[in-house]
Amino acid sequence: MSSNYRLLSVILFVYFMAWSFSFSLFPIWLSQEVGLNSAKVGIIFSINSIMALLVMPCYGILQDKLGLQKTLLYFIAFFIMLIGPFVSYVYAPLLQTQFYLAAILGGAVFSCAFLAGVGTLESYIDKQSRSTNFEFGKARMWGSLGWAMASYFAGLSFNLSPSLNYWLSSIAAVCLIGFLAFVKVAQNQSEIAPSRTFTPVKQLKAFFKIAGLWRLSVFVIGVSCIYAVFDQQFAIYYTSFFDTPEQGREIFGYLTSAQVILEAVILYLAVKWVNYLGVKNSLLLSGVLMAIRIYCSGVVSDPISISLLKLLHAIELPLMLIALFKYINMHFDARYSAMIYIIGFQFTTQLVASMLAVGVGVVYDHVGFALAYQYLGLVICVFIVLSFFALKADAIKTNCEQSI
Repeated sequence: MSSNYRLLSVILFVYFMAWSFSFSLFPIWLSQEVGLNSAKVGIIFSINSIMALLVMPCYGILQDKLGLQKTLLYFIAFFIMLIGPFVSYVYAPLLQTQFYLAAILGGAVFSCAFLAGVGTLESYIDKQSRSTNFEFGKARMWGSLGWAMASYFAGLSFNLSPSLNYWLSSIAAVCLIGFLAFVKVAQNQSEIAPSRTFTPVKQLKAFFKIAGLWRLSVFVIGVSCIYAVFDQQFAIYYTSFFDTPEQGREIFGYLTSAQVILEAVILYLAVKWVNYLGVKNSLLLSGVLMAIRIYCSGVVSDPISISLLKLLHAIELPLMLIALFKYINMHFDARYSAMIYIIGFQFTTQLVASMLAVGVGVVYDHVGFALAYQYLGLVICVFIVLSFFALKADAIKTNCEQSI
């Protein structure tokens, strides 16, 4: 196994650990510590998504142009280092006095660090996996383990001090920079990166002319985007099943940790599953599991059932993630893989989420989480049917093949 595989696995572990410390209890922090209602929490997530929309195209273009160079990853790590002091001394106080200014500043920092950064890091490691011949899923599982480790302690550290988790993210970023320094960059990147004379404007124009993007967007908009909106405030709903918020936070942290450990195991196995089921079928199956989880979350009424439903995430996410990268590599030019993943998937998810977050937050306040989840589950079912016809069938990719 290459040294880059080991280093990139550790980098994913540390990055997701930092992200988990900051975001696994983020909606709970907004609701219970800052005191925002569901509508305002929805506004926060909407603005976060809008800011991510502005960053993602830049990240996608730059990373495809940089190929396997690490410059952009250092930039992302720098913003993670800012999380602790930013949240404690700028973000939290401003949410009480200048809500919209705080939301915009927070959206910018969180997007540069995590919301747009994660797609860039995953895309970079996918490029490395194809350059040095290792399976992306086997490296990505370490990211899940990092999230699991952080989420296990996140509830406890939150109860000690609500801002402690954000400082732990900053500490993790220092480690991240150290590990990045040792990652080797392949000398021959001709198959991974476009020509240096290919300007960002031309690259972006070429991206939007890529045939077949609309097929993938049907699945992304109707399944991934709806799921992202559902997941934004799920932690708030989950804690309502317990006698006290403190108990709910602790149990949520433990459950998330168990879920992500299981997710890491599934990520290791998912490559074989996707190869057996087929790429298109795996994407559709992940959508079915998401629909079941969302709809049933609005039906069950006890903490054990809602906890078991949350564990479904450990199966649906690995299936979707591995199948998505395989779909991109199967049907699109490898030179644009970062842009397709970051803009075609991550960007689209954030775009639709930003449009839906506020409205869904208002629905939560008026009809409650349970009924709203049932509606969202039914919407995903409709798009799964549409995706069955829209997604391209599996095919063996050749050098001259182009998507239609």
